[in-house]
Amino acid sequence: MTTARPLPDYLVRRYLGWKATTYADNRSWYRRLGTDGQHPRAMVISCCDSRVHVTSIFGADQGEFFIHRNIANLVPPFNPDGQYHGTSAAVEYAVKTLKVAHLIVLGHSNCGGVQGCYDMCSGNAPELEAATSFIGRWMDILKPGFEMLAPGPHSERVRALEKAAVVVSLQNLMTFPFVREAVEDDMLTLHGLWNDIAAGGLEVFEADAGAFVAL
Repeated sequence: MTTARPLPDYLVRRYLGWKATTYADNRSWYRRLGTDGQHPRAMVISCCDSRVHVTSIFGADQGEFFIHRNIANLVPPFNPDGQYHGTSAAVEYAVKTLKVAHLIVLGHSNCGGVQGCYDMCSGNAPELEAATSFIGRWMDILKPGFEMLAPGPHSERVRALEKAAVVVSLQNLMTFPFVREAVEDDMLTLHGLWNDIAAGGLEVFEADAGAFVAL
């Protein structure tokens, strides 16, 4: 028994509009994508947040990015315990099978997941501390970032934690043997970015300086 229902009318109309215009005008390109497989140059790990529009930010076409989205754009440490690891599986596929040249972790402003982690680590979100909270256990990945926050105003600390989510993920990526090997062999480069949604800004993490710099 399934609970799936028909699509809402507005989505049906949007699809039919796309099929009649964008698809119709580029039919041969879509057929090539469908038959030749994907050959993306980069993987992007971004947040599930609906305001984060990866392809729009970079003006990318279909087939250009291998995109994985999760709460707060986090990458867990390498942990081959035989359990379910969607993010780790996506990283493995991108690096070992697709052989992407670039792996980008993209954080963003006003991230609800990061705010939840901040509240949980501050003792203000007991519901996330429960063992049954999927969000809470996922945000445990970011606890090391919270513990490194400098004193300051609440808003500044939350923004710093958003950027820490990117740095922690980059550090965790290097715990994957196949990622480290690809990086050391100059077959893969890692990049950390943070997007200010309201201002349209983009900052890049400079590892040597240990800081984010505006583009």
